Order: sequence, then structure tokens, then C-alpha cells
Amino acid sequence: MTRYLVRRALSSLTVLFGISVVTFAMIYFLPVDPARMYAGPHASVETVARIRHQMGLDLPLWDQYGRYVARALQGDFGYSYDLQMPVTEAVLSRFPYTLELIFAAIFVELVLGLPLGVAAAVWKNSWIDGLATVLALLGVSSPPFWLGLLFLYFFAFQLGLFPLGGVGGLSHLVLPALTAGLGGVGWYARMTRSSLVEALGADFVRTARAKGLSEWTVVLKHAVKNALNPIVTMAGQDIPWFVGGVVVVEMVYAWPGVGRLAVEAILADDVPLIMGTVTLTALLVVASSIVIDIAQAWIDPRIRLEA
Repeated sequence: MTRYLVRRALSSLTVLFGISVVTFAMIYFLPVDPARMYAGPHASVETVARIRHQMGLDLPLWDQYGRYVARALQGDFGYSYDLQMPVTEAVLSRFPYTLELIFAAIFVELVLGLPLGVAAAVWKNSWIDGLATVLALLGVSSPPFWLGLLFLYFFAFQLGLFPLGGVGGLSHLVLPALTAGLGGVGWYARMTRSSLVEALGADFVRTARAKGLSEWTVVLKHAVKNALNPIVTMAGQDIPWFVGGVVVVEMVYAWPGVGRLAVEAILADDVPLIMGTVTLTALLVVASSIVIDIAQAWIDPRIRLEA
């Protein structure tokens, strides 16, 4: 386990280094002067030059990158001149909202997708299986922005069952979670069906049936447990996907997450904030992949991380 974690940490550092280099280079060649943005449109040329020197923007590219990395390793990602606050503080203040939305969306996917997939596998080739396929296609083919506007119009504006946006209690989370999660319900249903159909044909299932166990005991206690690994992998992959995918949902519902913060940073040409959101989001994605690998080994003892 220790060797695995060390190896993954080193590979993760390589990934983060590559992301930081590419992002820094892209930002460097943008036609934006951070010193002018920080000083304001009415600042004198001398003031802008002094700020540019203080920010190290008159140094060569690699020297600027080295200074950025040195500060980032200490948790300092610069100062947002749009929000007038440290970038780290701004991003970390938004992360809880994004994580809340991500886990709520995954909860929707699992609660709706897993039972649908189990039913489709147990009653294979029946009308339930066909219904699961149709629902899967509908969920996958519904764009989140269209679904979000539809939900807002009917459930919030017309019926008044939920707020029109923003954050607050559980009622504020329901529509964004459904909008973000419904697209994945079909994927989970089909993945669960495929894994469970394969598990139901295994020798251990036939042995359990031969012992006289009820069909639902065989399915839920034996087959489902062995069909969980692809589902866990898929849930782990959903976290990095949602980090970027919930941007649209956050914008539709005025949800104050990291995705919306990144969009606001881009619109404001806030270079330090753009760099901070990209780097810290990449760190979250890399960390989640390691956690999912460990969770897989815990669920299925046949998986050995050292191997």
C-alpha cells in the first residue's frame, strides 16, 4: 500500500506539473496585462510599470513560472484583482458548494440508476429492460442547460415548488442535483445491468441457488456485491467529470461553485484566479482518482494495489 501511494503521488505530481506548465504558458500568451488590470484603467504608465516589476512580470517566462510554483507550493496562488482577495481563499470558499453539488448528483445517479439496472438484469429482455434502455437514452441525450431551464420553468416558476436559484436549504439543491445527475442515470443503469447479467451467470451464483437461497438473496447478497467494481470505477470517474461538467448547472441555477468562479474569472481576465481554479481543480481530480483506487481494493480483496 505504501509503495503504491508513493508511486501514485509521484505520477500525480507529474500530471500537476504538466497541467501547470500548459496553463501558465496559455495565460502568458493571452493579450492581457495583469499589471494594468490590477492597477485599473486610469493608472499612469509609471504606476503600471512599478506594479509589473513588483509582480515579476518583467522577468523571463521560466523565472515567472518558477516564482509561481514556489508560491503555489506554499499555498499562495496570488491575489485576485477582480475579487480583491487571495486566490486560495476565493477558490476554497467555493469548493464546498461544488462538492455538495457533485455528491448530490452522484447520489441521484446511484439511487435512480442502480435499482433500474438491477431490475433490467433480473427481468432481462422484458418490458422493464426495454424501459430502462429508453430512460437511459433520454437521460444521456438531454443537455443539462436545457434540462435545467425546463426544471426552473415548470417546478420553480410555474409550480413554485423549489427556489429559482442560489443556495440555502435542501430545496435549493434538489433541482441542480437532478439536472446534473439525470444524465448519468442511464449510464449507471446500463453498466449495472451488464455487470449483473455477467455475475448472475457465474458459478458462485449457481452454487448459491443450489443451496436453496431465494432469488433476491442471491441477487442482492452475492451477485450485486461482485458487480460493484465497475460501478465504483464509474463513480470515481464522475467526480473529475462533474468538476468541469457542473459549470453549466452552476450558471443556470446561480450556484456559487468553482465552475461559476472560473467562468467569472475568464470574463474578468483575472489571470491569477484562472490559474488558481485550474490548478486546485486538477489537484482535486488527481486526489479523487487515488481514493477511488483504494476504495476498489477495499471492496474487492482480489485487487492488489501493489500489483
